[in-house]
Amino acid sequence: MERLIQADSAMLPHFMMKPIDASEFPQEAIPPRLAQMAIQGLRSLDATPSLNLASFVTTYMEEECKQLMMDAIDVNYIDTEEYPSTERIKEKCVKMLADLWHADKNSKVTGTDTVGSSEAVLLGGLALKRRWQDRMRNAGKDTSRPNIVMGTETHVVWEKLTNYMEIEPRWVHNRTGEYIANNEDLVAACDENTIGIVSILGTTYTGHFYDMAELDSMVEKRNKQEGWEIGIHVDAASGGFVAPFMFPDLKWDFRLKNVVSINASGHKFGLVYPGLGWVMWRSREYLPESLVFHDNYLGKDQITITLNFSKSAMNVVGQLYQFIRMGFDGYKSVNKHMRHTMDRLIEGLESMGQFTVVSAHGSTPGLPLVAFHLKDKKQYDEFSIAGVNQGPPTTKPN
Repeated sequence: MERLIQADSAMLPHFMMKPIDASEFPQEAIPPRLAQMAIQGLRSLDATPSLNLASFVTTYMEEECKQLMMDAIDVNYIDTEEYPSTERIKEKCVKMLADLWHADKNSKVTGTDTVGSSEAVLLGGLALKRRWQDRMRNAGKDTSRPNIVMGTETHVVWEKLTNYMEIEPRWVHNRTGEYIANNEDLVAACDENTIGIVSILGTTYTGHFYDMAELDSMVEKRNKQEGWEIGIHVDAASGGFVAPFMFPDLKWDFRLKNVVSINASGHKFGLVYPGLGWVMWRSREYLPESLVFHDNYLGKDQITITLNFSKSAMNVVGQLYQFIRMGFDGYKSVNKHMRHTMDRLIEGLESMGQFTVVSAHGSTPGLPLVAFHLKDKKQYDEFSIAGVNQGPPTTKPN
């Protein structure tokens, strides 16, 4: 009888299975179909990614690309001797980004893929700190009190950076009625221990871009006055794959003298599934040698500059597919479509007369997102509305 039950177990509907007991490590094996059904049951109450209106992350890729990514899912491409072609795929992406963001063409292209923009931020911030330490040490000065200047609307990963890397955060609060830090306030917060200023190309809250050209001019003036070498790191997690296509004349990248590094998320407007980021430096000199590591675990000298070591090749494969499949015109078309959707939604909200749109729109450069608040909050607030509208079929942000 027991054997009969085991034989028929693969036919049981998922609601007749035992729940997964996580109090101890499983003792016995179960059929693959049962394992699949158990996990599907756990995930059944999750939102549908393609209907998640609160997400910045890519939720759709073409079947041809997904097949390429699945073919590469088991490739641990840190082993460049065994997978040299995959390493070249990554390098092609880096070179294309160097061109897109106007890196120094007279220097070796310097950048890498990362596990999301968070790792890219940590690498970019650490490079700023090491370069500052080297300068201070060569000048015979104290290197124990580094600080970094940034607005309070920065992503939480910048707080992680200051915690992990023991850097003092110099938070700059927004002025009344403004949704991003004022450039004058950012520069005023600097001193000789400042390793860099964080400038955001598209905030998570309202999508606004900092005025990078203005900030660059102010930093240049302050550096000359004080004899400093403060650089700007551009957090382009979202805007790095928006600005080049929608606002090509906007100077925010390496065209500006004091922009030394940029991070971006391939898995946001880069149009790749979650887990891919990029960090680029202006030129090789802005990546300190102390952050470049060599290993020969696999029989050949290999260079690594990432915090993570082993990782699948699937995301860089997906990124190169999108670059050559879409091209500049394709990315521009996708961005125009998102901008059109944003404009239509804003028109609808404003026509109701009850909301004030606070996201960057109209002629103001910014991300294709819509943020708004109630004009009158006497009877209820935005959280009340969000609560009523939560649930299937779509997921909305609060």
